[in-house]
Amino acid sequence: VATAIPAFVGYTERALRANKSLKNVPTRITSLGEFHQFFGAGPKTTFAVAADDDTGFKVETDAATNFNLYRSLRMFFSNGGSTCYIVSVGDYSNGVNFKDLNDDGAESGIPTLLKFPEPTMVVIPDAVLLEDNDCFEVQKAMLAHCGRDTNSRVAIMDVLNGDKPRTYDDEDVIVKSREGVGNNFLQWGASYYPYLNTTIVQGDEVDFSNISNLDDLIPILDKEADAIYGDDASVIKAETAKLTGENDAISLHQTLLAKLPIYKAILAEVRNNLNVLPPSGGIAGVISMIDGQIGVFQSPANVSMGSVVSPCINLTSKDQEDLNLPLNGKAINAIRSFPGKGVLVWGARTLDGNSQDWRYISVRRTVIMIEQSLKIASEAYVFEPNEVNTWVAVKGMMTNFLKDQWKQGALAGSVPDDAFSVDIGLGATMTPTDILDGIMRITVKLAVTRPAEFIVITFQQQMQKS
Repeated sequence: VATAIPAFVGYTERALRANKSLKNVPTRITSLGEFHQFFGAGPKTTFAVAADDDTGFKVETDAATNFNLYRSLRMFFSNGGSTCYIVSVGDYSNGVNFKDLNDDGAESGIPTLLKFPEPTMVVIPDAVLLEDNDCFEVQKAMLAHCGRDTNSRVAIMDVLNGDKPRTYDDEDVIVKSREGVGNNFLQWGASYYPYLNTTIVQGDEVDFSNISNLDDLIPILDKEADAIYGDDASVIKAETAKLTGENDAISLHQTLLAKLPIYKAILAEVRNNLNVLPPSGGIAGVISMIDGQIGVFQSPANVSMGSVVSPCINLTSKDQEDLNLPLNGKAINAIRSFPGKGVLVWGARTLDGNSQDWRYISVRRTVIMIEQSLKIASEAYVFEPNEVNTWVAVKGMMTNFLKDQWKQGALAGSVPDDAFSVDIGLGATMTPTDILDGIMRITVKLAVTRPAEFIVITFQQQMQKS
C-alpha cells in the first residue's frame, strides 16, 4: 500500500469540481495547480498597522483572515510531497472554527476521512489558530481517529504557540502541549517544535491590500515623506492619499516602494509574519520524500527542509534533551539549525516515547504498512476453504511479501528467519472451534529496524606499544 499520502484538513477559497461541491469531501490531488483548479487561491490575510515611537510602526495579524492550510500545502510540495488529500471544511469568510475541523454530527473535518482508506497521515495546520482548549481537542480527535477509528494512519501535529520560546513554567508551550494532547493513542501521533521562518510567500505576493486599516497607514507614510523630502513631500502625499481612493494598484505600489523605505519595511514585516508557519505541512513533505527515495522504514530525521530560512526558536542540545526524553514520555521532535548544514529535522519519535515498541515514527509507520498490505492481500482468501491448502497459500504469500521487505531493509536480521515468522494452521494458531466459527487465525512476528538515535563513542588511552 502507499505509505506517504497525507490528508490536509482546513479552509479553502472554494470547493468545487464540475459544479459539484467538494466541501467535506476528501479529494485527491497531485499538484498545487490541481489544488487551484478545485479549491481556488490562498487567503488574503490582512494586518493592522499602528505607529510606534521606537520602531516607527508595528503590525498585528487580523485573526479572522489568517489560515494556514494553503501555505502549509505549498510547504508540503516544496519539501518533496506529491499526492495528498484535501478536506475543505469551509471558505475564508468566517475564520477558523473548532466545529468545522471536527464535528461527528455534521460529518465535518476529520470524520469525513473514515470512508477513505488511502491517506496515511492526518495534517491540520489550522488547528493552532484555535483557542488553546479547542486546539487540544482537535489534536486529541486526530489521535483518536488514527489510533481508535482507523489504525492505519498517523497524526502529524504542531505545538501550539510554537513560535514562542520555552519558559519552563506552567505556561511553557511544551508543557501545555503535552498536557493538552492527553494520554490516549500516543503511538499514533508525532509533534514538532518550533515553527519555521520560511520563504513560501514571495515579495510580489504582498502589497497594500494586505493592510486592513489604510487610513492609519497614510499618516505613517506621510510622516516619512516629510522627513525625507521636506518641502517636496506634497508630491508623495498625493500618492499616499490614493490608497483609500481610486488608484492603479500596481503603479501606486511600485511608487511607494521606490519612494518610502518605511512602506517597504512594513510590507517586509507583513511578509515575514506570513512566512512564519507551523512545521506539519513541511514534515509531511519530508516524510513523503523519504518514503519515495528510501522507504517507510527510514526515519524522517537528519534531513534538511526546503523553503526554510531558520527555526523561530534556536534550540540547543540541552533544550532538545527535555524535548526528547521527558519523564512522561511525550517526546516532541525538534527542528534545529546547524552551521554548514542548514535547518534539519532532528527528531524521530512518536508521542509515546516511553514505549519500547512504538517509540519511533518509522517503526509505527512500517508496521502500519505491513499490516495493511497483508490485510488487503488476505482479502482474496475470504470464503476460501479453511484447510491446509489455503493455509499454505496464505503463508507463502505473506512470506514472499515479508522477504521483499527484509531485502529492502525494513526488517532486521541476517537471514529471513531472524527477521520474521508467519504461523498458521490447526494446533499452531487455530483450534477446531475456530474453524467451526469460520475464523482463520494468522500470527505474524516482525523484527522491525530501529534508528540509531544515539551514537556513543568511547575513548580510552592505552600504553605505547612500539
